[in-house]
Amino acid sequence: MNLSNTMSKMTRLGLRRAAAFGVSAAAWVSTAAYAVNDLPGGPAVNQLNLHPAVTRIAEELNWLHWFMMAICVVIFIAVFSVMFYSILKHRKSVGHKAANFHESTLVEIAWTVVPFVIVIAMALPATKVLVAQKDTTGADLTIKATGIQWKWGYDYLNGEGEGIGFVSTLDAAHREMSNNGGHKAGETAPDNYLLKVDKPLVVPVNKKIRIITTANDVIHAFAVPAFGIKQDAIPGFVRDTWFRAEKVGDFYGQCMELCGKEHAYMPIHVKVVSAQEYTAWVADRNKEAAAKADDPSKVWTLVDLKARGEKVYAANCAACHQANGKGAGPIKALDGSAIVLDADHTKQIQILLNGAAGGAMPAWKSLSDTDLAAVASYTKNNWSNQTGQIVQPAEFLAARK
Repeated sequence: MNLSNTMSKMTRLGLRRAAAFGVSAAAWVSTAAYAVNDLPGGPAVNQLNLHPAVTRIAEELNWLHWFMMAICVVIFIAVFSVMFYSILKHRKSVGHKAANFHESTLVEIAWTVVPFVIVIAMALPATKVLVAQKDTTGADLTIKATGIQWKWGYDYLNGEGEGIGFVSTLDAAHREMSNNGGHKAGETAPDNYLLKVDKPLVVPVNKKIRIITTANDVIHAFAVPAFGIKQDAIPGFVRDTWFRAEKVGDFYGQCMELCGKEHAYMPIHVKVVSAQEYTAWVADRNKEAAAKADDPSKVWTLVDLKARGEKVYAANCAACHQANGKGAGPIKALDGSAIVLDADHTKQIQILLNGAAGGAMPAWKSLSDTDLAAVASYTKNNWSNQTGQIVQPAEFLAARK
């Protein structure tokens, strides 16, 4: 009877282990089915080395990395070779006795001079690269990159394209895919999964681009590995870095400071184009800006404002407040919000213009008065918020003064 029970328990244990192995195997197969390809300008599958360099600084950083690695390997081999040789050849079991001696001037000179020479050999090329990284003078184009939870705002300050500004947000389809637990079974994930944005930063090839970084809320970091740049974006401070891309193409990075719960949804996409393509892009952006520069004194209908507001909300607000307006965690819901429902429009207007909650809700002064009026009217008349209230652009224009 005891033997039978023991055999039964062993059988059940074996079945459980087989089931666990089957689950693990299925997970491995499903993961393999989701495999992606290398992303040019971005991460590669099973990448071990640094990104392929497309700037001179990145090339020097790659060389410096391997130079330092070689020195460390040589020191490691030399030190441990001497140590293990001494252990094996001078052990007590073969008759050796510990020597009794004091200082050795020659040894003390050697262990002072040799490390000093090694440090100098490492410091000189490292200092050269560091100084070059910080030399932002003579830039052809200056762009301010503002970190916002959780997107990037770009303003072209000097050079061709001066005056252009926009907010770059994670692609809505990728965000929805992530919210639903990833791509569907049997489908292949996009190679640029969670790196695609709605509006990439566009720059010309072979031009020195100065990037000025700051932030609206918490510390972020602007980093593009292929360019060899990483610069913190700190609220209330201005830092800068630069790059000169020597190849056209799409290059990717991410915020590299832990900036909140949606840190993973803050990609950087830099599109490097030829000089002619860049000039054409600037012209198109200027035309779009002129088209969007609506007369703030124009009186809009609720239907038109809601239609425009829906697009503004999807591009700038849905990532945090969700498409259904319910918010998430510390992000307050807009559906049923007392401020949104309030007939006194100034409360919501001030929040949209100046932000709230210590920067958790960013300021949206960069949007036009019409876009802000549209998104305010949209939130007041969407979901269960059927107030019938209309916020006109003139109200935002007056609030800015």
